[in-house]
This record gives sequence, C-alpha cells and structure tokens, in this order.
Amino acid sequence: MTTNQHRHLNQALMGIPRRSESTDRYTLATTYVSAGSFSAMLHSTDHQVLYGRRGTGKTHALLYLSDQVDRAGDLVVYLDLRTIGSADGMNADSAVSAAVRGTHLLVDTLEAVHDELLAIAVDQEVDLFAPLDALAEAATAVEVVGEVEQESKSGGTSESRHGFEVSATPSAKVTAERKHTASAEHRLRRTGVERHHVVFGPLSRALRAISRALGRRRLWLLLDEWSSVPMDLQPLLADLLRRCVLPVTGITVKIAAIERRSRFAIPGPAGDYVGIELGADAATAVSLDDFLVFNRGRTDAQEFFGQLFYNHSLERLTRMPDATAPANPAELVAHAFQPNAFDELVRAAEGVPRDAINIAALAAQNAHREPIGLADVRRAARDWYLRDKQAAIDSIPDARTTLRKLVDEVVGKRRSRTFLLEHSAGSEHPAVDVLYDARLLHVLRRGIVDKHHPGTTYDGFAIDYGCYVALLLDGELPSRPRHRGGWLTWSHALPPDGFDFGAEAIDLSTLD
Repeated sequence: MTTNQHRHLNQALMGIPRRSESTDRYTLATTYVSAGSFSAMLHSTDHQVLYGRRGTGKTHALLYLSDQVDRAGDLVVYLDLRTIGSADGMNADSAVSAAVRGTHLLVDTLEAVHDELLAIAVDQEVDLFAPLDALAEAATAVEVVGEVEQESKSGGTSESRHGFEVSATPSAKVTAERKHTASAEHRLRRTGVERHHVVFGPLSRALRAISRALGRRRLWLLLDEWSSVPMDLQPLLADLLRRCVLPVTGITVKIAAIERRSRFAIPGPAGDYVGIELGADAATAVSLDDFLVFNRGRTDAQEFFGQLFYNHSLERLTRMPDATAPANPAELVAHAFQPNAFDELVRAAEGVPRDAINIAALAAQNAHREPIGLADVRRAARDWYLRDKQAAIDSIPDARTTLRKLVDEVVGKRRSRTFLLEHSAGSEHPAVDVLYDARLLHVLRRGIVDKHHPGTTYDGFAIDYGCYVALLLDGELPSRPRHRGGWLTWSHALPPDGFDFGAEAIDLSTLD
C-alpha cells in the first residue's frame, strides 16, 4: 500500500466523531455496531434502563434505535435530559426544596414531550391535537398551595343614641342627644410563592388518548442522560413515569443512565416507594459495560472494534479523492496497523468505544503517513489517560488518593494489573465508584465467590491500561507487570484450583 493510502487511512481514523450528538442520524444508523445480543434486547418493546459508563455508546444506541423505529413507522420522542430544566438552574439549587425543584422538573419534562409530539403531529399530519391539548392542560396545571398571598377583611359599624327632653312650658322644650358610633375591622394577609401541582389522573388519561389516536403505531419515549438529573430528583421523575407512562399500552420507555450515578426509587415509611422498581415496573436493567467486557476471549473484542473502525472509516474514505476503501474490517486492520498494534489498541480500549476512538485518533496522528505501530498505540494510550482520565479526578482528592494507593499496591508491589474488591466496597469507599465512572478502574467480572467464605462476594477489577503504560513509558516501573490475575478473563469464568483470594483481594482501609 502506498504512503498516500496510509495517510488516507490515518486521516479517516482521526476524523471519526467522538460523540454521537455531532453525527447525523443516517451516519449513526450505518456506523452502529452492536455488542453481542444487545441490539435484539434494545429493540424489545419492554421498558428498559440501559446502563453504561460514559463512552460506552448509550447515546449512539438510543439514536440508532430512534432511526430504526422511525423507519418502521412508529413514533419516537428522544429527549436529552441535560437540556431539560429551568433557565435559572433551579433544579440543581439545593437551597430550594426537592418538592419545588422536582415539580418544576416534571412540568419541564412534560412540556418537552408535548412539544416533540406536537412537531410530529404537524410534520407527519397525525391527528393528535385534541389529546395534546389535554396533555398541555394537565402538565401546566397550577394550584395555589403552601404560603401564598391572600387578604381578607371582617368588621362592622354600630351606632347608639342617648338623650333627654325637658319642658318648661308647653311651648318651650329643651332637647339634648348624644350619639356614639363604633366600628371594628379584622385584616389577614399571607405571602408566599405559587407552585405547580401535577395531577397524575388527567396526565394518564391524556397519554392514553394519544396512544389510542396512534392506532397500531407505537410511541417510543427515549430518555438520554438520566444521570444528569440531580440524584434527589431522579425518583420523582421516575415516579411520574411509573404512574402515568409505563401503564399505558402502546408506549415504550428506554432510559440511558450511568449505574452508579442513578437512583430510580426511594423506599417509603410503610413499605411503599417513590420511583421505578427495576425488574417489576420495568424490565431488568441492561448494562453495556457487561456486554463490552468480552470475557469469552479477545476474538469478540477484536471483531467488535474492527467493525467499529471499518464502519466509521468507510463513510469518510468514500468522500476522499483518490482514496481506496478497504473491502472489509480485516483488510482495514491489515493495512492501517502494524502486527500486534491493533490487538494492543483493543486491549487499551478496555471495552469502551469512545476510548478506542480517541486512542486510535492519537495513534494515527503519531503514525502520520505510516501504519500505526505498537509504540504509537502506547504513547496514544498514555496521552489519553493523562489528558482525559486523570484530569477528570484532579479536583477529587479522595479519588486521586485511592488511585495512588491501588497503583502502589497492585502495580508496584504485586506486579499485576488485576485485583479483587468486596462487592460492598463501592458503598464503603465512594472513590471506587468515581474511579470506575472515570474509566480508571474496569470491572472484568462480578460476583466472584470464595468457596471458603461463600457469604462474601468479590468483583474483579483491572487498573486502566493507560495508567500503567504511562508508568512504563515514563520509567516509573523497572519492568512490565507480570501476568497475574489473567484468569479473570478466561472463558470458563472460574478461578483456578487453589486460588488464594487473600493474595488477590484488597482491603482499601488497610492501604497506606
């Protein structure tokens, strides 16, 4: 292959969009790659929560589903919850009560749904105007409650007369009279604010009317960026969905969220709850993180990312003059990467598509007119780690400290990259969740049981590839980590006989 062709391939890799929002719907549909059976589950009409860390493709999946639903003739409403809320930032203002902020959030969300449906009704000439009027009326209902301003008056006037008359002669009279007037008035004034009052009954009836008006067509409500809603308000929004939307036949709800930043329900004092109970009100949550672990072997991961790069590169190469597009993913990998470089890139991605795209772009930039080599991938992984991942926790002291302790213990002392933590460690050490969300720790396996202590379960973690490669390239480590803990990715998913949990498990509270 000529130098120009290598340059074209590298330019195509550098030009892959980093975020789905910046890509048109047609490109999203043609470049989408499903992990395992995820696509089939995504197309299910069950209400679902789609979990996944940032960069795992939640938005891409929802927008791809939106395109497929629209092509099938159904109606779809896609809402980015980051754009929902008051202009003054009230939803995030903790000084305002959760009841007030939550009600404003519900009204804003319902108005957004109404506006999207109204646009569909106009563009597609669907007769939804009567039920949409009912939805608007129910969504914007206002009731004066709490402290409000009102004024009342009460009072009256009384009058009394007292007098006497003296007659000296029949023709002469002297008359005296005293008049007394009294009035009383009572005035009461209260001041306060006016609050929205959402009535679930009319809302539910309006949504049922919309469903009936659609006939055999289904309405898909896709809610993206759920975790951008303040944590204390999420159960209130979920409760609105449970009471008004989920019971309506003909409506399917899909929610994209970050698992450790989501709260769908809070328990009540009498055994009840506010919100959505996953597995009961909605289908069991689906985790993209689990689909992208690829614990059955490296072949799955290589096929997935090979197809991902091929789909995106093909779309760009066809628009480049004098560029020759590869015939299939295998040809792309063979021409764009030197031996072992693509395998290293797959390893560096840790199952996160956005990280793979960014590392590939940086590696292609390093390679310039040559195929991407192993050194290019490692330098790119280090740069991406320092630029994006480490920078994400610079302002979080607990997370920085926990990462330093783990690197010192796992990489420095144990010469490994994998380790075990008790499943409850996330609740006891919130920094673990922060590192997981920042993609500095990766869960390889969940629910590992020690047969000697079956009541304790562990999760198998790996420290981010870019983290320890940065240590290697900067000379912080005298040699590469040994291949300990490799059983975490074995297909039979069981530790070897005689495995010492004590040697792999870490107690964060004991680390210096």
